[in-house]
Formats: sequence, C-alpha cells, structure tokens
Amino acid sequence: MTATERSLQLAKVAAVAAEEKIASKVMAIDVSDQMPLTDVFVLASAASERQVGSIVDEVEDRLRELGCKPIRREGQREGRWVLIDFGDIIVHVQHEEEREYYALERLWKDCPEVDLDAVDLLPRPVAEGRPDAEDADDAEGAEDSEVSQA
Repeated sequence: MTATERSLQLAKVAAVAAEEKIASKVMAIDVSDQMPLTDVFVLASAASERQVGSIVDEVEDRLRELGCKPIRREGQREGRWVLIDFGDIIVHVQHEEEREYYALERLWKDCPEVDLDAVDLLPRPVAEGRPDAEDADDAEGAEDSEVSQA
C-alpha cells in the first residue's frame, strides 16, 4: 500500500509552508507500508528553537486553511523537536542538532522518500464571500485607469 493522494498533497503543503519559513533539509517519507497510523512523515530542520516554533505555526496555519486540524502536538514547550499529528501525515520539525542525532530518515530508510516536486500543490482557499484581494485591487486599478483616460 502507498500513501493516498490526499496525504501526499497535505505533505506537499506542509513542506512548502516549512520552506517558506526557511526550514532546511525538508523531506517526506512514505511510511504507509510500515505504520498503520499515518501515511507520510514530513521532516524539517531549523537552526533555533524560535525558528522551530515559526515553522510549526506556519505548517498548522496552512493545513488548517485546508480543513486539516492537528490531532495532537508534542514537544512545543522545549522547542527542539515538535511533532504535529494530522492523522494522514505527521510533521516533525527538529532543531538541526536533534535532526542529526536522531536521524529519522536513517531510522525509516526502508520506506521510500516522497518526490515532493512531483506532487501537485493544493491551492490556498479564498476567504468565503469575498474575491481574492489581489484580483479586487487589479480590477479597481483597471477601472481607475479607464476613468482617467476618458
């Protein structure tokens, strides 16, 4: 059995969110054959405890936008290794030292790495009841330029 398309897409969103907060060594591992509780581990490293927290917040925010809420979170207080369980995926955000020491990718080396570049990114939802802010600004700008030309 391999990870579901939904799990792969959520993993991609989590990876992109982590990269936007300058996470390093971001990767995903398909653990669905070895672990019945989840499909994909997403791993990301950070240089400081503050950056770990920033990455965790961004990943949670982006997945929450897609209706995916965390089931549980562990390690937040210490800020060295935070695990966020979303059910379909589990995100591990580790301080660089913990990442090197625990080497989860080596521990799960029998599981295939997910090619995140090959996974389509889910679009960010637009807030209900209002058009995309950029589109609205562009439309207003176009109207203003037409009026000034007349």
